[in-house]
Amino acid sequence: MLPGQRYDTVGVAPLIEGVEFGTLIADKAFDSNWIIAELNERGAGIVISQRPQRRNPLHIDAEIYKWRHLIENFFCKLKEFNIALRSDKTDRSFEAMIYLCSAVINSR
Repeated sequence: MLPGQRYDTVGVAPLIEGVEFGTLIADKAFDSNWIIAELNERGAGIVISQRPQRRNPLHIDAEIYKWRHLIENFFCKLKEFNIALRSDKTDRSFEAMIYLCSAVINSR
């Protein structure tokens, strides 16, 4: 868990360290040259929404990009439970609340 005022890219390196994956699906917050270089070095696919400032836009697989929309919809459903307010005091209770809300969403 990162503080709300930190850039999301700060947590990427420890999150993907030692993990094998074929493609990274992410939003514009992760459109960083060092992340793209790391993914290219690993041979992983890159499906990242790109910032308009990028001089040479990357080719993105449109079919895989559709999965990002499903993930975004899931976070919108979590916000129905006011998870976005992060009123939980600890990371563990916050994680437990996400699991609980996910179970409720899945049971609908």
